[in-house]
Amino acid sequence: MITIVDFNTGNLGSIHNMFKKIGVDSQITADPQLIGAARKLVLPGVGAFDAGMENLEHSGLIPLLTRRVLEEGIPVLGICLGMQLMTRRSAEGERPGLGWIDAEVVRFELADEALKVPHMGWNRVMTTRPSPLTDELPPEPRFYFVHSYFVRCNDPADVLLTTPYGSPFHSGFQRGKLHGVQFHPEKSHKFGMALLRNFANRVS
Repeated sequence: MITIVDFNTGNLGSIHNMFKKIGVDSQITADPQLIGAARKLVLPGVGAFDAGMENLEHSGLIPLLTRRVLEEGIPVLGICLGMQLMTRRSAEGERPGLGWIDAEVVRFELADEALKVPHMGWNRVMTTRPSPLTDELPPEPRFYFVHSYFVRCNDPADVLLTTPYGSPFHSGFQRGKLHGVQFHPEKSHKFGMALLRNFANRVS
């Protein structure tokens, strides 16, 4: 069972439906008991950084999530804003992030006027190293993005995926069982299905 954390932000239904489509059981919940018993967690999110952190703080789930992820070491996948919330801070807001990974969130600064912000639509991703999360993705993987800010990892060893937009940016990270992707796998058809299937079946 994959547990999708509900803190009033994100495409929860779309993620749940994508897991259902690939034959993986998942649940959407803010119940501390269910989160405390979860085998794997998905931290979703869309919108602004400070609003996402405020929602998490109001949910009262941060101590539980931090214990489960950092102390107990269960796998977690942050999606879009959820990935960004796992970092230390964001240029978009003033609240501190969860600080689970040594990274910060920065805004695109593009010299090419033909490239617009937000970065929206399909774009390719390149893997920097092997990972169960990206094993056997379909050839030339492309994912759907909608964002004006992106995660910049301070340790190059944490970078899992890069994507070209002006210059390459970090579109996915992994440190141990912490995983984050800037794109929306739930909107990315066969590529998203493959990645979520990997998280469900290969990541341990």
